[in-house]
Amino acid sequence: MSATQSEQAVRFRALHERPGVFVIPNVWDGASACLMAGLKFEALATSSSACAATLGKLDGGITRAEALAHARSIAAVSELPLSGDLEQGFADQPEAVAQTIRLAAAAGLVGGSIEDASGNPRAPIYDFTFAVERVAAAAEAARQLPFPFTLTARTENYFHGRPDLDDTVRRLQAFERAGADVLFAPGLPDLAAVRTVCAALTRPVNFMVGIRGRSFSVAELAAAGVRRISLSTSLYRAAMTGLCTAAREVRESGTFGYLETIMGGAELEGCLRRPHA
Repeated sequence: MSATQSEQAVRFRALHERPGVFVIPNVWDGASACLMAGLKFEALATSSSACAATLGKLDGGITRAEALAHARSIAAVSELPLSGDLEQGFADQPEAVAQTIRLAAAAGLVGGSIEDASGNPRAPIYDFTFAVERVAAAAEAARQLPFPFTLTARTENYFHGRPDLDDTVRRLQAFERAGADVLFAPGLPDLAAVRTVCAALTRPVNFMVGIRGRSFSVAELAAAGVRRISLSTSLYRAAMTGLCTAAREVRESGTFGYLETIMGGAELEGCLRRPHA
């Protein structure tokens, strides 16, 4: 029998509550989800950038409907808990963000993130008070669901030219008070900053691996206090790197050496036939 969404939600919440750290890979389709399940990862996440890329678009260029359709297609083939990259909620106003949480749950997600990046180049980060109101609305919507939806609140300061650690901590603490279950500040520059963020919060902190020079080992992040490690678009970019390398060999050399190292068709089919949890 397939795990119900409620059971997935309980399992996902429990991953954050047990001792230690866990890695949540970001997947982009049913095949990548099945492969991660076969490798014994315990939960999955979507990536807004990878989702957009599968549609031939840039990050930030997808609609809420597109993001949720993408998440629904992954949830339909995997019994692992799935958390969604919900960008800024695909809306400004708190009630619209709350509706995004409700729609995410209806799409099969058991968690999701809301960020304080506005998408407005003139004011890329929402005003502090308004950002907190948006997280509070998302948290209230999550609490009203019939299962424990795990809400992640993220501040995008370091992604938008605001490398202010004090303000980053201030925002995360406010998001925690507003009801977020997990806190997240992508782009932190070093382990000292990671330790500062983790020490300032009582709820689990997610760290995003994927930036050269600002990605650290599982052991280092665990020692710093991180509870969850996401992989951003790094796995998707790794897959695209392999694709480009193989295609470039064919185009430029007329050889097919890549066939000697890739997964065989039968092996891939075997991965897709495995139980998804």
